[in-house]
Amino acid sequence: MIIKKMHEMGVRSEHAYLAGMASIGLSVVAWMGSRKMEAGTGVARADRWGIFVGEWAPTFFGLGLALSHYEQQDGTLTADVHEFRPTRKAG
Repeated sequence: MIIKKMHEMGVRSEHAYLAGMASIGLSVVAWMGSRKMEAGTGVARADRWGIFVGEWAPTFFGLGLALSHYEQQDGTLTADVHEFRPTRKAG
């Protein structure tokens, strides 16, 4: 139901995968930024910020996978597996 609504709103699996990759980068930036900007609070606080943002990535990748399955059923998936794999002749 939620995946269908997201698909109708124009969210595609590629968008979710890109958000997951961006989340990984943002996690590193949040960790480094917290370490520098909050000096004296220790590495533990920076680690918590990095982990907090890092938890978003699996969510986005899961949404991307669900949207990809929906797109396959709906017929709106932009790439087919056969486009990436060369076909081999039997024999």
